[in-house]
Amino acid sequence: MTPSRATDPVAAIRSRSYVGLLLVAALLGVPIACVAYFFLKLTDDLQGWTFTDLPDALGFNGAPIWWPLVPLAVAGLLVALIIRYLPGRGGEVPIEGFKAGGLAHPKTLAGIAAAAIASIGLGAVIGPEGPLVALGGGLAYAAVRLVKDVPPQVGQVIGVSGSFAAISTLLGSPLGGAVLLLEASGLGGALAAAVLVPGLLAAGIGALIFTGLDSLTGFGSFSLGIPNLPAAGTPTGAELGYAVAAGVVGAALCWLIRRLGAAVRAAVDRSLITVTVVVGLTIAGLAITYAQVTGHAASDVLFSGQTALPHLVDDSASYSVGAVLMLVACKGLAYSGALAAFRGGPTFPAMFIGAAGGVAASHLPGLPLVPAVAIGLGAMTVGMLRLPFSAVLLTSIFLGQDGYAVIPLTIVSVVVSYVATTRLSPPATPAPSAAVPAPRRAGASEAVATHPTMQHPVT
Repeated sequence: MTPSRATDPVAAIRSRSYVGLLLVAALLGVPIACVAYFFLKLTDDLQGWTFTDLPDALGFNGAPIWWPLVPLAVAGLLVALIIRYLPGRGGEVPIEGFKAGGLAHPKTLAGIAAAAIASIGLGAVIGPEGPLVALGGGLAYAAVRLVKDVPPQVGQVIGVSGSFAAISTLLGSPLGGAVLLLEASGLGGALAAAVLVPGLLAAGIGALIFTGLDSLTGFGSFSLGIPNLPAAGTPTGAELGYAVAAGVVGAALCWLIRRLGAAVRAAVDRSLITVTVVVGLTIAGLAITYAQVTGHAASDVLFSGQTALPHLVDDSASYSVGAVLMLVACKGLAYSGALAAFRGGPTFPAMFIGAAGGVAASHLPGLPLVPAVAIGLGAMTVGMLRLPFSAVLLTSIFLGQDGYAVIPLTIVSVVVSYVATTRLSPPATPAPSAAVPAPRRAGASEAVATHPTMQHPVT
């Protein structure tokens, strides 16, 4: 029996309408990459203005030790008001995990952007990847709908393409974005190719635009690589044992972070504005305490950590074991609260905590810095995202060429942490959302988005 086009992804790829879909994806990669680039630039500038320029403008000789209390309280109030009064409640709650495949309704985009800018720009321990995926997909879909009516399923593919272009700007790699969104969306086989090839094309075009904008504006890049790492040798038996242990410890720490975050979320649901402001003040208090006790910057605890992570590893010799362990504790507690109360993505704070744990573990006998950071990064990333292939890839992106030699250790720590996380925690349950009804007709271009995960827009 010959499958119909509506159920045959290969037939869809061979169709003329699919070529048109690829062209649309390529064209959308340009504006979406621009939006993502300037979104990241805006949040970065807001952090600098809030924590450096504003205290100077107010007459302080540098930011006073108590200063984080001000922006974090403002962030808590702003995010709570956005969640309460703007459509879409500011986007996905990051404690529910990294999500891909949904489609943000155009009317929710302003709230998603505002909540993310307030959270990330004012110091909450949260990353930009979740909002970027939502904004990229929602803007792409909205742009196409301005030109013509499209079937809901085709709109989902367009949305995924926009998400690809946006996330590749952050990761600096179209392939990295492809693997992350492929694994997060749960797609596979020929259907994955049909849906994700347009997105990969959009990501490639977006990466080129990102490179051009970097050269044109002089703002710099968003490279995630860690510079000046020492050379890593062939993995040893001792390092393999440490990788297994790191996987277990990483899974346990992620379980604890999620449990604390779940308790905070229950409190947020009962009293949104009050608890969100209190969480912001608590994050600031943790950063202040860390700075006072260790003598290191409060910014180690604040923010998502993707820009601070390379500096932490590069300057690891200046951190005592006690200081790094206190950083893990303070950042972990701040991360738990931010996951429940603020808006953003869960990835980069987990990676930072994993790298910090690796720096502490590098003082153990027989465990050099690069393998220690690799197994820490991998274990914490998969423990929070539950995406093992993405965890290995993201760790490799951060470590660059220096990480190739320790990829086997990364894989071991990731697999152990993934299995332990699965045993410790129930499977993540997607939030309920309105389903997009599939059209009755079976056009070739419609056939490329029939997977269930591609049919629930966020409203």
